[in-house]
Amino acid sequence: MRLLVLGGTSFLSRATAAEAVRRGHEVVCAARGESGTIPEGARLLPLDRDQPDAVRTALAGERFDAVLDVATMALPWVRDALDVLADNVGHWTFVSSINAYADTVTQGQKTDAPVLEPITDEQAPAERTAEHNGGVKVACENAVRDAVGADRTFVVRPGDICGPGDYMDRFGYWPVRLSRGGRVAIPDDRVQPYQHIDVRDLAAWIVTAGEQGTTGTYDTVTHPTTLHSTLHRIAELVAPAGTELVPVSLERLSAEGVDYWAGPGALPLWLPASHYGMVSHDPTTAYREGLETRPFEDTVQDVLADERARGIDRERAGGLSPEQERALLG
Repeated sequence: MRLLVLGGTSFLSRATAAEAVRRGHEVVCAARGESGTIPEGARLLPLDRDQPDAVRTALAGERFDAVLDVATMALPWVRDALDVLADNVGHWTFVSSINAYADTVTQGQKTDAPVLEPITDEQAPAERTAEHNGGVKVACENAVRDAVGADRTFVVRPGDICGPGDYMDRFGYWPVRLSRGGRVAIPDDRVQPYQHIDVRDLAAWIVTAGEQGTTGTYDTVTHPTTLHSTLHRIAELVAPAGTELVPVSLERLSAEGVDYWAGPGALPLWLPASHYGMVSHDPTTAYREGLETRPFEDTVQDVLADERARGIDRERAGGLSPEQERALLG
């Protein structure tokens, strides 16, 4: 299989390129090459999708058995790629998001649940929100289906993607923090659902879908559990003896200005009840069509090893600082 990865130097796109190379496929990574390196065995095709006609100049006339596009917040990128490649590709994977859904409250939704109105403006707002991200993703999904056709389109809607190479510092915050021990602030919520997907499992299924011609739209997440049980399971795996998980009330978190889900000063993966639906989708169809996920303990141990290799004291994109946590714990 000849696979074009629009990207290939960072996280999911790189993991997919690496998996395809491992299986013996010819892999071309079209990227600027600034956010990282491509996997050994792949070929880098320098491409800056912000430049006019860059895709046409680099790829006009090329044919591929499959394409992977992970474009984020960039409908023009998706349109440009489709204009050049749609007629010369056998299978097209677009990575969308759970943020595409309009209802963030209802649990157990499937891919037939209502999605947000597509946002087709080419200029993103100054302050991007999850809703804007979702609306752009919906517009990108529609563009791919219109140009490629449903019989060649594979759309995945992941939630929290975790694993080695994660730059969002959501899931990774917890193995690092719990491995340090002491008193650890966690949200005082025993019912909040949570689900994730290991980047390597998602990458493997994307490659398999290209090989087999799998089409359709899928929520690519694990079956939901609770955040409470997830954090306690991570503690069992990595925390030293004497570690204490200290529940902090949601009122206290809000009063202290602690944000939820992601970002600097946030308590990662915590969500208010108004967003429980985002982390409790029904992935049954994806599993039925071939998605396979590894044991949770493997993800935790590999994430911690990767965090340590990159430096657990590095500047992080999200999570509480030690000073913020001490203030919360009094």
